[in-house]
Amino acid sequence: MTAHDVFNFLPPELLQALHWISGLLVFAEALNKLERSAPCAPGLAPRARTAAWLKALAWMLLAVGGAGAIVTPLMRLQPPTLQDVCVMLGFAVLIIRTRVKEG
Repeated sequence: MTAHDVFNFLPPELLQALHWISGLLVFAEALNKLERSAPCAPGLAPRARTAAWLKALAWMLLAVGGAGAIVTPLMRLQPPTLQDVCVMLGFAVLIIRTRVKEG
């Protein structure tokens, strides 16, 4: 039994749907956050500028990951693994949690 066989009880269609929906949410939120980030804003202290760049980089990477999740079924790429789905879904849940908390 390979490691991949352990999760055969989950339908691939369910994993694909969760991955796609999560990717769409993460991609939209990442673009929203990137639009509002300003790592090149004048007057930032070096530490604040570094933090702003790191935050922008993180949202850029999440945007690329979310976009990848969106195009995976369209381009008939390799279906997502449980690990892929868990990472994307985890970020989606954190985004939803933040939105609920903000009201």
